[in-house]
Amino acid sequence: MHDTTAMLIELGAIILALGLLGRLAGRVGFSPIPLYLLAGLAFGQGGILPLQASEEFVATGAEIGVILLLLLLGLEYSASELVTTLKTQYPSGAVDFVLNAAPGAAMALLLGWGPVAAVALAGVTWISSSGVIAKVLGDLRRLGNRETPVVLGVLVLEDLAMAVYLPILTALLAGVSLAGGAVTLVIALGTVGAVLYVALRHGRLVSRAVSSDSAEMLLLVVFGLTLLVAGIAQQLQVSAAVGAFLVGIALSGEVAEGAGNLLTPLRDLFAAVFFVFFGLHTDPADIPPVLAPALALAAVTVLTKIATGYWAARRAGISVKGRWRAGGTLVARGEFSIVIAGLAVGVEPRIGPLATAYVLILVVLGPLAARWTEPLARRLTRRRAHESTAPTAVTEPAEAAHANS
Repeated sequence: MHDTTAMLIELGAIILALGLLGRLAGRVGFSPIPLYLLAGLAFGQGGILPLQASEEFVATGAEIGVILLLLLLGLEYSASELVTTLKTQYPSGAVDFVLNAAPGAAMALLLGWGPVAAVALAGVTWISSSGVIAKVLGDLRRLGNRETPVVLGVLVLEDLAMAVYLPILTALLAGVSLAGGAVTLVIALGTVGAVLYVALRHGRLVSRAVSSDSAEMLLLVVFGLTLLVAGIAQQLQVSAAVGAFLVGIALSGEVAEGAGNLLTPLRDLFAAVFFVFFGLHTDPADIPPVLAPALALAAVTVLTKIATGYWAARRAGISVKGRWRAGGTLVARGEFSIVIAGLAVGVEPRIGPLATAYVLILVVLGPLAARWTEPLARRLTRRRAHESTAPTAVTEPAEAAHANS
């Protein structure tokens, strides 16, 4: 009874603190993710007030948070939209991978962490935060802008790539042989292909089977189905997160919309618990030694993400202003970077503190980059143009006076 009482008190304090931090972030106009991470650092190992009784419950809640994040993301897209995006924007996805995964891999190798850690850190620096970016686009009222489909296309390609990347990373972290890793990859690709086929050909039947006039029944069926598929996917080493994402893709129409509305509050709650849980397992004392690499990675990958968005928007025929806006919007990192780091801490514990510092930096810089990249680029362009024309204006009268003399 005493343990249950202590757990309830701790959980109540955590959730109340998260609510207050979320309200504070909303008033300031930033994503609450960095505040959630800081709360985890405060309540975790080496923090101000370490938790004990509720740690196991928080760990389970964190797993559910990741699953709901990916389910809700999958509900945003239909299978046909994903196929269209793959056909038209795959070059942008390739550029995104090369420019943004390479810095993470290079940093891990320079630090001597080994090839498996390099694969993990490449994922941390590669994937933008869909949740933060979606909020930024809404806050800046850019959902109807011409460059926004390009931004969303890059995000969708990254999400699909996770269906291949996460199983490979999981196999590498588990020390699976080359043959075992190949089998895992084949299973992952086969699962993704099968779900896309079912969603394209029989999506209406799946949605009809899940549909219900009762909001309670719809919530229970979709949530239960997602947890079941996520568990089976985890058993097959495909990743529970990817399984949840595929369930979201398979649902469409009114069912997807209704499920999204019902599950959004649950997602927000458990996603906040997930970020706290990651912070709980990061000792604040471990962050200062990796702060310099985190700052270096942040500086480099801010530029590479801006270059990615600029190139993708230019390829789509967007104006120069829209290209800069697209690049700045893609800067934020968040949930996927933390998910990947959470998987990899068993192989290289220093990845956790590095990823925490890295995400804290870019989740704050992301909204700022989205807002100010285009005005700053325009100002620098004007200054450069002014400097290039100024000498001409000065030399012309001098040349004229010399000719008259």
